[in-house]
Amino acid sequence: MHALIVVDHHDARSLTHALAQRIAHGVTAADPAHTVEIADLHAEGFDPRFTRADWAVHHRESPPPADVLAEQARIDRADALVLVFPVFWWAMPGLLKGWIDRVFSNGWAFDFDGGAGLSKKLGRLRVHLVGLGGADAGTYGRHGYGAAMKAQIEHGIFDYCGATMGSSTLLLESELHDPALHLQTAHTLGLGLFQ
Repeated sequence: MHALIVVDHHDARSLTHALAQRIAHGVTAADPAHTVEIADLHAEGFDPRFTRADWAVHHRESPPPADVLAEQARIDRADALVLVFPVFWWAMPGLLKGWIDRVFSNGWAFDFDGGAGLSKKLGRLRVHLVGLGGADAGTYGRHGYGAAMKAQIEHGIFDYCGATMGSSTLLLESELHDPALHLQTAHTLGLGLFQ
């Protein structure tokens, strides 16, 4: 089995990056035959801007550009997609959202032409979300972030494309707790990714 871990954080020394590494280690510790690719969107310089060219792809007026095709090929090789990100302003960071906006395009992630309805094309893909937040569970509950994440990301993006949600994990109070607790949770997630 092959896992693609997409990480969005500008600092390679961040807890976000450490979590991605621990998930990867868990995947290969569970079965040495499993493989992992980590896509560091910042280090790779992915351009998240949804431009006129991306709009043309959406309307099937032109093919996807090379950078989008490369990301789609990465996902096509994966049995599981893991998104690891800090929660900024109650959402995923802009770079990761732009990656989704551009990569999960009409014709590849779904088919919608206005007449025949919607065809979901990513039914074979299992998705795992790992969000790292600074607030506590009570704050997330009072503000409804859990429900918002489910509606916006799980349902609004991945269900729309037919992907299966494997897990959705919020690791909270990241600036107050010992990072070892979150790193252990990430390793455990990696160990069970393909069970």
